[in-house]
Amino acid sequence: MFHKEGFTIIIVSFVLITTVALLVEQFIALKWLRLLLQIGLFIFLVLILQFFRNPSRPPLALSNAVVAPVDGKVVIIEEVEEPEYFKGKRLQVSIFMSPLNVHVTRYPVSGKVVFSKYHPGKYLVAWHPKSSTLNERTTIVVNNPTFGDVLYRQIAGAVARRIVNYAKVGDDAVQGTDAGFIKFGSRVDVFLPPNTPVDVEIGQKVKGGVTLISNQAN
Repeated sequence: MFHKEGFTIIIVSFVLITTVALLVEQFIALKWLRLLLQIGLFIFLVLILQFFRNPSRPPLALSNAVVAPVDGKVVIIEEVEEPEYFKGKRLQVSIFMSPLNVHVTRYPVSGKVVFSKYHPGKYLVAWHPKSSTLNERTTIVVNNPTFGDVLYRQIAGAVARRIVNYAKVGDDAVQGTDAGFIKFGSRVDVFLPPNTPVDVEIGQKVKGGVTLISNQAN
């Protein structure tokens, strides 16, 4: 299954790659070069298809848990000052996505969307300390009965050039369902109340909508 954000790119890429492959077959005389170019085109198409894949993951909808909003690797777990919405201390959990990861963004908790804002910005590498405040990004806050306001932030990276956010103020968010998409390498930060128990660690690989970041039932 592929994400709807990739449909146009997949179709256009398929047409262009098929056309170029036919031209290569027609005009490149050297068999080894022709084969090399066609293999390269095939690999490029496979990479595009892989990037826009959207694996089916039934929503967990656990009221007492926070799930990872994206696939990737945990790169930050620390208490920080969150200046945009909370204007105070929050526990930040950041997940870095490489271009090979699934790039669907999923709601980390269920509840009511109470804040959603887009910020234009720079395209620093996603692991840069200042990328969360200087890069292009969206900030979304979902009010959850167990955790209160939970903020997650989609952050563009050096390669990412488009962030898609479906969350609108007043929407009913369902944990684990599709909340957006980030095209190419990027990062998502989750901000939880201070002293929230965390069930992941630095360097751990997580799956969006599957891996529990925090579970209050423990």
